[in-house]
Amino acid sequence: MAEGPIAVTGSTGRLGGRVAGLLAARGVSQRLIVRNAARAPQLAKSEVYVASYQDRPALERAFAGVKTLLFVSGAESAERLQEHLTVIDAAAAAGVENFVYTSLVGAAAEATFTLARDHGATEQHLAKRGFAATLLRNNLYADFFPLMLGADDVIRGPAGEGRVAAVAREDIAEVAALVLLDPGVHRGKAYELTGPIALTLSEVAANLSKRFGRNIQFHNETLDEAYASRSQSGVEKWQVDAWVSTYMAILAGEFAHVTDDVAKLTGHPALTLDDVLAAAAGKA
Repeated sequence: MAEGPIAVTGSTGRLGGRVAGLLAARGVSQRLIVRNAARAPQLAKSEVYVASYQDRPALERAFAGVKTLLFVSGAESAERLQEHLTVIDAAAAAGVENFVYTSLVGAAAEATFTLARDHGATEQHLAKRGFAATLLRNNLYADFFPLMLGADDVIRGPAGEGRVAAVAREDIAEVAALVLLDPGVHRGKAYELTGPIALTLSEVAANLSKRFGRNIQFHNETLDEAYASRSQSGVEKWQVDAWVSTYMAILAGEFAHVTDDVAKLTGHPALTLDDVLAAAAGKA
């Protein structure tokens, strides 16, 4: 069992909030690290600390006396890597011993997906600062697939017949909570968290069609088409590169590997895409 309070960052978000809820159900003392105290979940045995990932002094205060920390990776931005380094440096200065980080499968400098490169640099900095971190290398979220639909019910991107072993956010949260409850057992280990099967985006579209009762299709764009369609949104180039490279990484097979890490850690099979869609429909 973890000693002292467990610090959970991103606890106003869907992943961090779910982890915090699971820990609260086990009677665990927590420090919820948030940017906006008004949005913090109201949980028993929890303290709320306000600190952004850019504010090292506030982070050091929040981490003081904490032995175990869950660092939920920051929101996508041009500054995200620097924010990650700031969190790590603050944790090192505060004396955190057990660092659990939500990384990404294929995290490496040479990754096709540009944001996976940020995760690779983050992992390297954890090692540089002396952390034998527990790395939760998540596949893409299965929960995200419905958000990939255009207004015309088409998923567009240069993914070809590449496959993605997308994982349910619910499974990631359960794994994270279990790791945090007994961090010593998992210290220095890396887990690749995936769904039970790797699907092409055409197969994803078929699943969505069946669930929603609509004719949902996948259109395999060329690289030029992908950049042209996304550049019209007016977002910065780094964001366009991230969007397009997601599909290119699927095409390259970088999200196709299926593991049984979720089942090994939780004791139950990883949720399927249909499980995720059915649960979302039940909450609607």
